[in-house]
Amino acid sequence: MTLVAGIDSSTQSCKIVISDAATGIVVRRGRAAHPVGTEVNPAAWWDALQAAIVDAGGLGGVSAISVAAQQHGMVVLDADGNVIRPALLWNDTRSAAAATDLISEVGAVQFAQRTGSLPVASFTITKLRWLRDAEPENAARVAAVALPHDWLTWRLRGYGPAGDSTLTGGTLTGSPLGPVLTELTTDRSDASGTGYFSSVTNDYDRDLLTRALGHDAILPRVRGAEEPAGTTPGGLIVGAGAGDNAAAALGLGASAGDIIVSIGTSGTVFAVTDQPTTDATGTVAGFADASGRFLPLVATLNAARVLDSVSDLLGVDFDGLGRLALDATPGADGLVLQPYFEGERTPNLPDATASLFGMTLGSTTRPNLARAAIEGLFCGLANGLDAVLALGVRADRILLIGGAAQNPAVQAIAAQVFDVPVFVPTPGEYVADGAAAQAAWAHSGARPSWSVSLAGRPAPDFHPVIRAQYAAHRI
Repeated sequence: MTLVAGIDSSTQSCKIVISDAATGIVVRRGRAAHPVGTEVNPAAWWDALQAAIVDAGGLGGVSAISVAAQQHGMVVLDADGNVIRPALLWNDTRSAAAATDLISEVGAVQFAQRTGSLPVASFTITKLRWLRDAEPENAARVAAVALPHDWLTWRLRGYGPAGDSTLTGGTLTGSPLGPVLTELTTDRSDASGTGYFSSVTNDYDRDLLTRALGHDAILPRVRGAEEPAGTTPGGLIVGAGAGDNAAAALGLGASAGDIIVSIGTSGTVFAVTDQPTTDATGTVAGFADASGRFLPLVATLNAARVLDSVSDLLGVDFDGLGRLALDATPGADGLVLQPYFEGERTPNLPDATASLFGMTLGSTTRPNLARAAIEGLFCGLANGLDAVLALGVRADRILLIGGAAQNPAVQAIAAQVFDVPVFVPTPGEYVADGAAAQAAWAHSGARPSWSVSLAGRPAPDFHPVIRAQYAAHRI
């Protein structure tokens, strides 16, 4: 049996699956937590990756490994390969003004045509502009810019500052290859989220990079979907890696007509398409996928933590929240939660706060608040789906993923908000699974065909009143 490993270095944790390359069946898995916050020292990701590998029983028997990770994070390196400052994560909104400045300078239409997307505070390019303006001494030291998966892949291959640890056959040793910045690699999916790369031409836009940072810098070489990034010092093949959403699409085997709705720290709506999309409004990001195609995507900042917050407020666990929600009627008697607890990316309102509308003595009940939380989360994602469909993307079915997707109330309410059939795949670490599939691809030279089973298919039950109420209070 040939084994491959897939890593999901997400906002909250690092997960690894070790799978049979022929079938995709997970043989063993591991996990380790990441620090909380919107800026993190990348060393914490490296430590968590090592801990997750140990938790999975090591890499014995593994032939290839690949890293998928949270998109957009800014990892800036000096000429000696040292991390200059903690990485700003995708959900750090301090660069919102920088995004506005860049769009004003370049023009919205030009930006969308050159990169497929308009930058928002999540994108790497805006964080580089923030660095230039807020920390000019640090910006001047930047010799290379990487994303989380780029940096972790580089470290796995034995590169890094002198004296730092690296991985050799599952054992930590000193970095044997040194800080060779030109050995940084990435893939189209993650590069397309930087704001200075075109997934159509597959080239970096150096003018945009320089406009943001103030000078040029080394950027990771972009590898093809099946192209290995190299090997670890111990001889494991290292795949190109991917952004988290692109890896999830790969892990699900998504094809044209599939719309993936993911409920994680962020909420996302995305599809795999053969043709690129361009949205000058900035609502839909024109990203690349991890198979050589395209990945139009809408992201919201507020997703699973909305449900966590309301569960805590009501003094119930997540299952209890679901039971309460099902005790209320669709539309929650007019109670509407606009869940912008952490600002919002779509719509682009980084300073917004959450609001509760339609409060009356009759509507303000615990079941209605529970339902309004789930409906509000899905209404934001449904608006995103509308924007994707407006670009000509086909929607035959929705694949609903994320831990919250297994809750019966979440499934039932999804079928009431979306006017597209909803399917719920069997629970899995689909980002890590996608990375494992990419590792198998790099190992054999052929994309694997792994089956994905379904855990649920709620009956279609569309209730237009839910979205109509939400739209009436939309900022």
